[in-house]
Amino acid sequence: MTVPKSFGLDVWIAEGDAAGEPWSGQKWGFYMGGHPPKIEPGERVYIVYNGKLRGYSPLIRLLVRPQTPMSRRNYVLVRGGGAVAVTIDREIKGFQGFRYRDWDYSEENPFPEWRSP
Repeated sequence: MTVPKSFGLDVWIAEGDAAGEPWSGQKWGFYMGGHPPKIEPGERVYIVYNGKLRGYSPLIRLLVRPQTPMSRRNYVLVRGGGAVAVTIDREIKGFQGFRYRDWDYSEENPFPEWRSP
């Protein structure tokens, strides 16, 4: 998923338990539209901001909701703690919705400066 530049990385970080922080016990949901992805609890949900992979959070639950005329956001990716800051050595263009990982786990590197624009 991509955090829009207009939303801001600081605002997104403030919404939930960030990489390197202990789990607060709170669960956080990211509401999405379209067809629910093929993803299972425990798999990684990655975040991109400003063309850079920032890290991932383990998925706790995929909650599918009935679509209504008032809301097209028909599924929720639920996460808790355990976010990890990683990146890869290439740009990732921003995108809407959900996209599957197209790199190998071995390409991921620790990203201690993940909070910088």
